[in-house]
Amino acid sequence: MRWRQLGGAHLLRDIEALRERGGGSQEMGEARKHQAQQRFHWWHRVRDGTLSRSSFRNSMSPVRREVERLLEAGTTCGVPKTEGMCRAILTLRHALWTCVHLAGVEPTHKTAERAIRPGVLWRKGSFGTHSAPGSRFVESMRTIVATLTQQQRNVLAYLTAACEAALRDAPAPSLLPASQEIPADHIAA
Repeated sequence: MRWRQLGGAHLLRDIEALRERGGGSQEMGEARKHQAQQRFHWWHRVRDGTLSRSSFRNSMSPVRREVERLLEAGTTCGVPKTEGMCRAILTLRHALWTCVHLAGVEPTHKTAERAIRPGVLWRKGSFGTHSAPGSRFVESMRTIVATLTQQQRNVLAYLTAACEAALRDAPAPSLLPASQEIPADHIAA
């Protein structure tokens, strides 16, 4: 859960569903919509460099408390669908705030969705694979291509190095960016 971020668009749809139910659900939806708008306003300032990450974290503390208070209240609001939705979101509460605590994590899934889009298009155009090993191969290759593309690394150079390593019975090169690679003497045996 530490690395997961719930997508903002999905949460906004949940908020809209609350607003459309009326009664107490509508009031909760209105309050959550205000909190979501504030979060995105501050996030855009962080992304644009007009708000520091530490100020963003500090500003988000009361927003987090209020959102979680609203969700807790929603679990006993008397509207079964709203109660269920609030309980479900609360089980993932830490994933609501990953973008606040981890630099480089966005509050939406747009980056992730863009990364997997080529794989989706490939599957539709090729009709997928017909075996489990074929599926694992495609998964691995799509992961390698998406990861290296995101890091602006050369895919062909990586695959060449991986094949050469396999021929020498050596470990494959790391997919981690150079700044995040774990030194060999820090890996537990």
